[in-house]
Amino acid sequence: MDVVYLYHDVNETRFPLYGYDPDLFRLLVNKGGGFWNKPNCEIVFKRHVDAERLGVFLSGTPLVQVEESSLDQPLVRGFFERPWGSEEKNAAAFSEYSMAETQSLESAFTVSPFAFPHAVSLPEKLSDHWLNLLELELGARKYSPQTRRAYVYYNRLICRTLQKTPEEIRSNDVTEFIALMEKTKDYSASAMNLAISAIKFFFRNILKNDSISEQHRPKNDKRLPSILSKDEIVKVLSMEKNPKHRLLLMLVYSSGLRVSEVVALKKEHIDLSRRILYVVQGKGRKDRMTLLSDKAAQFLEEYYDFFGIEKLLFPGQPPSRPLSIRSAQHIFEKAVRRAGITKKITIHGLRHTFATHLLESGTDIRYIQSLLGHANIRTTERYTHVAKRSILKIKSPLDSI
Repeated sequence: MDVVYLYHDVNETRFPLYGYDPDLFRLLVNKGGGFWNKPNCEIVFKRHVDAERLGVFLSGTPLVQVEESSLDQPLVRGFFERPWGSEEKNAAAFSEYSMAETQSLESAFTVSPFAFPHAVSLPEKLSDHWLNLLELELGARKYSPQTRRAYVYYNRLICRTLQKTPEEIRSNDVTEFIALMEKTKDYSASAMNLAISAIKFFFRNILKNDSISEQHRPKNDKRLPSILSKDEIVKVLSMEKNPKHRLLLMLVYSSGLRVSEVVALKKEHIDLSRRILYVVQGKGRKDRMTLLSDKAAQFLEEYYDFFGIEKLLFPGQPPSRPLSIRSAQHIFEKAVRRAGITKKITIHGLRHTFATHLLESGTDIRYIQSLLGHANIRTTERYTHVAKRSILKIKSPLDSI
């Protein structure tokens, strides 16, 4: 390898790898906490990663560090024997590195082992035999790729952290592991619940052992969804000049789609005459129908002709594959920045906004439940807490003084 490039954008670092050293790839993914974005041939770190912290892996290799959202000149290291800094400094900085766990499994799943710093260099205790059995069982049950990665990750992590084989782990060990997750503050309640589910699945279905079935689960954080106003939606869409990107955002908002659903759309899923959009094998492998707005339909007709769309609505790289989820997230993040919106919101917030705006306009909550594909009405009811329809009728006591 002659030169390494690091691209920084918001709270993310991308590391393109085209025919690079496979040992470096394994180090960055398994120990560095990145995940592999295959369509773009790059390792993605869900945090801004300074070159000093990667120096322990790059071993002085020349590097160009680019801040994509800044006008600053790229930072260049390692050319013509330009010093990287001491190995001790690099190692110390890297050992302190901690990456937050991805909050939504709808995005590409990655969790950093640096949440347990002492476990980074410890040997694996989940053998290939048990790992293969776990992956076979998950595949036989048709679990989603994200869930499979999560279940494998947490079972490897508990064995490596406690330095015990699966046969040696007892119920109190699982309790200790979950307590460690809480202590690091890098894991949400939902991540801790996911870890318990992953471990219970392995013990119950692979080891045929029910000894940890009585684990107490932490209560999930009850957070209100972050949404945009109609004026903010107009700003976001108007600031997006790329027609492909604008259509993607239009469909997520106007049809209430998940990001994984919008990137998987095909021309055959769109019924322009009936103004219906079909979601095929969405979350939980369920099909459903949702709205197709008149404006989105008109845009689609022009989009088909201009780009010659025959199959995939949003082709990625290569064009035979759909746009990656992370790329769709990038599109939204950049549009929000250009619109000058400072709210902490992800592309999934457009789906929340769709439901909230429908509720505010008087749409029955049962219809909204069907459009969103919620199995339980209680999931849909959370939008009543952010909808303004009823709140607007209430006057603050200050206004009566």
